[in-house]
Amino acid sequence: MTANGSHFTEMLMLLAGAVIAAPLFRRLGLGTVLGYLAAGILIGPVLQQVTDTQEVLHVAEFGVVFLLFVIGLELKPSRLWQMRADVFGLGPAQVAISGGILSGFAYLSEMADWRGSLMIGFGLALSSTAFALQILNDTGEMNSRYGQRSFSVLLFQDLAIVPLLALITILAPGTSEAAATPMLDFAIAVAAVGAMVIAGKYLLTPMFQIIASSGAREVMIAAALLVVLGSAAAMQAVGLSMAMGAFLSGVMLAESSYRHELEADIEPFRGLLLALFFVAVGLSLEVQVIFENLAFLIPAVAVFMGVKAAVVYALSRLWGSPPNDALKIAFLLPQGGEFGFVLFTTATAAGLLSSATASLLIAGVTLSMALTPLGSALARRLQKSETREHLEEDFEGAGADVLMIGFSRFGQIAAQILLAGGSSVTVIDDSPERIRQAANFGFRIYFGDGARKDVLIASGIEKTKIVVVATQKRETTDRIVDLIASEFPDVRLFVRSYDRVHSLALREKNVEYELRETLESGLLFGRRTLEALGMSETAASEIGDDIRRRDEERLQVQAVQGLGAGREMLFNSPVRPEPLIKPKRTGKSPEEKASGVSIGKW
Repeated sequence: MTANGSHFTEMLMLLAGAVIAAPLFRRLGLGTVLGYLAAGILIGPVLQQVTDTQEVLHVAEFGVVFLLFVIGLELKPSRLWQMRADVFGLGPAQVAISGGILSGFAYLSEMADWRGSLMIGFGLALSSTAFALQILNDTGEMNSRYGQRSFSVLLFQDLAIVPLLALITILAPGTSEAAATPMLDFAIAVAAVGAMVIAGKYLLTPMFQIIASSGAREVMIAAALLVVLGSAAAMQAVGLSMAMGAFLSGVMLAESSYRHELEADIEPFRGLLLALFFVAVGLSLEVQVIFENLAFLIPAVAVFMGVKAAVVYALSRLWGSPPNDALKIAFLLPQGGEFGFVLFTTATAAGLLSSATASLLIAGVTLSMALTPLGSALARRLQKSETREHLEEDFEGAGADVLMIGFSRFGQIAAQILLAGGSSVTVIDDSPERIRQAANFGFRIYFGDGARKDVLIASGIEKTKIVVVATQKRETTDRIVDLIASEFPDVRLFVRSYDRVHSLALREKNVEYELRETLESGLLFGRRTLEALGMSETAASEIGDDIRRRDEERLQVQAVQGLGAGREMLFNSPVRPEPLIKPKRTGKSPEEKASGVSIGKW
């Protein structure tokens, strides 16, 4: 009873720590990962409220398993094939170069002999999949260019654990007679992967079809858990990581019609167990070992993280990443990983490392994990503004009835209407890529910055009838509008607005006409949807016109009351038009009875 009560209390403390720390650290801009780590350190090493941290860590590792399954669901085999250059090019280069350099440092520092130094170097070359992917998810950059490249490197690192574990068997003292075993293990692992691919293609989808036809939702959830945990256990049995097995099963189901339902079923388990994993890493931080070896550990962690960051940055640039992307990848992957724990523990059991060295390495890896969120935030501060390509400014032939600044999606559509109506249009844009693309379709666009007075004069603003500002960013639009209003007050301004608040701000600047970029498309979309539901085109059009009229009336009211009041009305009083076909009312609402007033139109 006492033991059960103790475990129950520990579970409550872990949950409370995660619930309190995650929102707090996110509000401070430090990210949820660092919050979970801090909660684990406070509950474990500081307050010593959790006794068996290794048991918690073993359970929490399933969070990484579920994470890789969900990621696999998002990666169709065709997309995975497109990533092969990074997975089997950049990934091996990073592991080989980082592992070689770090092995040399380990040998020179006399942490172990050459065999143990190899395990140290290549163990530290592996990064934390859980930490890196959680940071990418928190920042919403998982599908960015640098996010996909980072994931490719992490994917190869997960694969690399197999030959590294085999290498321990080869290097272990007194096991030279079993040198053929690693090759056999490798062959078994390859066969297991092949078997899983075949099972995923021919067995999983029919299985889910049968279960779905039963209509039992709880069975569907159980089946999802069975697939994830079963594939993870199968891969672990042949020497691969559990996370790799879950990832493969996810990839096999990526094109299944049940993909979204599976993701929804697994997501709560993934989120909770992954949070528990980060808390468990904080729990397992050996504060005493860190303090006792502080003089060695801090510079050692700084060196191995610096080496990895430098190697990753150089290789990312070599593989074609822009400087900012390479910098973000370098600061995302410099830490040690959870597979390092496995590698160092196995190497110790095989006699390649002493237990003291292994404890020191695990403490260093954990410390590097704790520093990763801070490093990722630092990378964003160190980013340089991208150097942009510049074309020669040549405004020969410029000057027309309409001067358009900005030629993105909005401007391209507007320009086509103007040209079709017989108006002459001069277009300027500061994107060389857009200028080249437009030239392919017969448009003549001048390269220039519309926020510069000399460019505007060279473009013919002094003789134009209307200036159309169709730039994408609100800040850029405001800067151009302010410049034109100040230097060319007689020019008629037609401006693309970013949103409702921006429209109010532009009206305060007294522009002649502004239009929110999504207003008309949203109205048309709504009308077409009503028509698809059976309403006549005339009735749907009347509703759209009524919405447009009411929206304009509210904008005029907000403009009179001022931008601050307009912003408050925007979020507190959404437009709610009355339906054309009104439902019958049986009596007054409680609000009407209390006030004595009938609620009218918005």
